[in-house]
Amino acid sequence: MGDGTTAQETTMTDRADQTIKVLRAGHDELAALVDGFTEEDLARRSGASEWDVSQVLSHLGSGAEISLAALDGALNGTGTPQMDFIRGVWARWDGMSRAERAAEVVGANEALVRCFEDLDATARRDLRIELWFPAPAPDVAGFAGMRLSEFAYHTWDVRAAFDPAATLNPEAVELLLDGLDRLLGFLGKADRLGGREAVVEVRTTAPERAFGLEIRDAVRLTDAPGAPDVVLTAPAEWWLRLVSGRHAPEHTPDGVRLTGDALTLDDLRAVFPGF
Repeated sequence: MGDGTTAQETTMTDRADQTIKVLRAGHDELAALVDGFTEEDLARRSGASEWDVSQVLSHLGSGAEISLAALDGALNGTGTPQMDFIRGVWARWDGMSRAERAAEVVGANEALVRCFEDLDATARRDLRIELWFPAPAPDVAGFAGMRLSEFAYHTWDVRAAFDPAATLNPEAVELLLDGLDRLLGFLGKADRLGGREAVVEVRTTAPERAFGLEIRDAVRLTDAPGAPDVVLTAPAEWWLRLVSGRHAPEHTPDGVRLTGDALTLDDLRAVFPGF
């Protein structure tokens, strides 16, 4: 390109821009939701079965603080937050009352989103953020995508406490789909089939995609298979919720269909126990 920027760099900057916009929209939605919560609402069991609503907010708030510290460290050259800092953040949020978590989460997440929004085009293209766990330092698009994944699923956990038919934020779905291959090896547990193997053709709607899911020694995405054992047809947002463990029958829409005898939906639920 004329300014020396490559097409790949432009694509990644565009992806960073898009992800940050979706983070802003999701934040504004969560802020409006939290504003109306009562103590009883905060004590409800969330879509994350081991947490009440306030504990999900605690996780989102502590995650925002830690992510902001990493982003600040990259911008200022001070490096990633250390474990003493991270443990301190977790302990402080764990020690809050339910009402305090609801009061604090909006400000914590607003600070992170605003920091993303304030990054100029050069930073969005060139900045690398060192992580607090062993992994390559992502660019802004990758780091914002990590936060979006955490934020979108856990915001669903909050909304599912009040609406069993809740879905993932539609604006986030395509971004999450495109980043799923990096997580599947961690999320999928092939051994949950007791030694059985299967090849699944996955056909999603909104957006329409077709690809393969291999469950063998590991779980991986492939191109659409020619002769699958079963075919899963589902809204893309439910496919994402399946893979992340948010797939209980009461949260499964009528549009989900599995054809073929090699697997059942409960088998697929077992392969993806969630986080």
